[in-house]
Amino acid sequence: MLETLRLRDDEPVDEPAVTLDAFLDQTNAASVRVEAGDDVRRLLPALDRVRLVEVDFPKFRDGRGFSTARILREAGYTGEIKATGEVLVDLIFFMQRCGFDSFAPDTPFDPEDAETALNRWPHVYQHAADDRVPIWKLRHGGSD
Repeated sequence: MLETLRLRDDEPVDEPAVTLDAFLDQTNAASVRVEAGDDVRRLLPALDRVRLVEVDFPKFRDGRGFSTARILREAGYTGEIKATGEVLVDLIFFMQRCGFDSFAPDTPFDPEDAETALNRWPHVYQHAADDRVPIWKLRHGGSD
C-alpha cells in the first residue's frame, strides 16, 4: 500500500507544515498547511519562500482543495502541492490536473489502483494546471 504518492523527481521537503496563519506570522517556515476554508490567496505574496503546500481534505466531498491547488498553479507556484486527509484514489487524476503532485491519504492507496487512476483517460478535453494538450487541439490544431 502507498502511504504517500509523489509525482515529482525532486527531494521531498523534510519540514513539518505550519498553519497558514502561523506561516504568515513567521519568516523561516517553508511548508504551509491549508485547511478547508482558508483563503490561499493570502499566501500569494509569500510564494517565493514556499517549498511545500499541504492541502487538507477533511471529507471526500469537500472540493475546495481543488480550487486551492489551481489558484496556486495559476499564480506561478511550481513547488510541491500535497493532498492530505480523505483523498480518494479515484479522484487523483482530477487532482493532478488541478495541480497536485503528491498525495498522503488517510487510507493508503493500492499501487495498482493509483496507477490505473492516473492513466485511465489518455486524452483530456480542456486546459488545466497540468501541461496536457486538449484533444480538440490535437485533432484540429489551432490556437487556444
